[in-house]
Amino acid sequence: MKGDVILHDAGARRWLAFRRPRALFQAGRLADVLPQLRQVEAAVEAGLPVAGFLSYEAAPAFDPVLATHPPDGFPLLWFGAYDAPEVIPAPTPAPEPGHDLGEWTPSQTRADYDQAIARIKDHIARGDTYQVNYTLRLRAPFAGDPWSLFLALADAQRARYAAFVDLGRWAICSASPELFFTLEGRRLEARPMKGTAARGRTLAEDRAQAAWLAASEKNRAENVMIVDMLRNDLGRVAAVGSVAVPALFTVERYPTVWQMTSTVTAASGASLVEILAALFPCASITGAPKPRTMRLIRELEPLPRRVYTGAIGFVAPAGPGRPRRAQFNVAIRTVLVDREAGQAEYGVGGGIVWDSDAADEYAECQIKARVLQRRRPAFQLLESLRWEPAGGYGLLDRHLARLRDSADYFGVNIALEQVEARLRALAATLPGKAHKVRVLVGEDGGVTCQAEPLAPPAGPVRLALAPGPVDSGDVFLFHKTTQRAVYDEARAACLAADDTLLWNERGEITETCFGNIAVRLDGAWVTPPVTCGLLAGTYRAQLLADGRLTERIVRRADLPRAQGLAVLNSVRLWREAILETR
Repeated sequence: MKGDVILHDAGARRWLAFRRPRALFQAGRLADVLPQLRQVEAAVEAGLPVAGFLSYEAAPAFDPVLATHPPDGFPLLWFGAYDAPEVIPAPTPAPEPGHDLGEWTPSQTRADYDQAIARIKDHIARGDTYQVNYTLRLRAPFAGDPWSLFLALADAQRARYAAFVDLGRWAICSASPELFFTLEGRRLEARPMKGTAARGRTLAEDRAQAAWLAASEKNRAENVMIVDMLRNDLGRVAAVGSVAVPALFTVERYPTVWQMTSTVTAASGASLVEILAALFPCASITGAPKPRTMRLIRELEPLPRRVYTGAIGFVAPAGPGRPRRAQFNVAIRTVLVDREAGQAEYGVGGGIVWDSDAADEYAECQIKARVLQRRRPAFQLLESLRWEPAGGYGLLDRHLARLRDSADYFGVNIALEQVEARLRALAATLPGKAHKVRVLVGEDGGVTCQAEPLAPPAGPVRLALAPGPVDSGDVFLFHKTTQRAVYDEARAACLAADDTLLWNERGEITETCFGNIAVRLDGAWVTPPVTCGLLAGTYRAQLLADGRLTERIVRRADLPRAQGLAVLNSVRLWREAILETR
């Protein structure tokens, strides 16, 4: 509903709904920003909580040397004053989205982007700036409910500082992971975010990405530059000697990226207007030094940023036994929907320094835009085990280790001792013949075990080659889960066969829908490496450890000369296979 603000209060770990504003404070001209902001403060002093946002182009209202594009009709400031916000359950997306997004189109060509990076480096060489946070816009046709888009973004990113603002014509859907500042009593804290790396596909690959980011001299240099700026900005409103940096170069995990953050704190009795005048806009989205760099941004970026890289948040008044509180994000990972135009706009960018490479920076923009492409599917972690009366659970240690690694990767809080206890309890109820046992672990860590009798094998597995490739970058190929859309689609295309043989975008064989693949080539049994895009099966791992298999890339062109095929999994073990040709 128009005037509503829904956001995540990260400090209290709860969602707040500010509904039916008692008053609205808006500014479309720079001259109105400070007077309206003082009205916002007056509402808080009168005991009303407020929630809203400041656009990037509001910056000159605090200091005319902070140059931006002129206002273009989008509000520079918008806040509502409300009765006490409602604490609501964490919102979750519906099974079917209530919105439709077209193809995202960048506001600049790759050549224009490269030219802008070259100009920035020329300015750095002349000493005009040390770092420029250069950004571009993506735009797409939009239809439907912006709230549905927000739910998908917030769920996919698990963003600590997510916020939705409904202005009527415009709706702001922010899945920001970055804190601008929090205020609790006199404690002021900022947590700038500078430094990005893509998530890996496996736990080992993921840890390597995090380690690379933590050790990256370039990212550390960019981060500490912004930290120094924020120390200086906070110092303008801080008690003498109170500015501190309790955490430097912290690497944080998000669903699609790793981010480097640092924490800067201070003691301050300053008002909201004074704090914003000292800090806005956040140094992490401008560069250094701020005034000169913002002038360069105005020259180089052809479009205003609007709410993108501005700030969205709330202020709660002090009360009996309750200090004043405020939380504002840096409005990155934020989509602005224009209902009248039927268009969505998303800003993305990064910090450019002397040793930046245009290709690397453009790739980082693409990584940050993945939030737009990925609807987070609901899923459970899954393990399928073979149980026999004489031997119990086969390869149990390997199954538990894989389950632990996937839980770590996806941030699922799992207790392996609970899994083992459930498996023991189930085994005590099974009759004296082989069973297939499934272990399901929900995102909340809840464990379910299921069992079914294992039917005897029925001859060689008849394989059909999938009609199209899998994407070797798909994370769900590397983890055993109930998210099996890729496998279900491949099976549906080859129902006449027992199983489908998959291959990736490079023409490399990967696995089947129900197991790993072994191929006999040049007299030796080989299996594709996990990097091709496949699950690291437990039985496969055991055969590799025993020396019965070796890893080798197998291409589609190798299949006609294969001397044998086998499908492998921990339930059915080794099953000979034949590839049927159409």
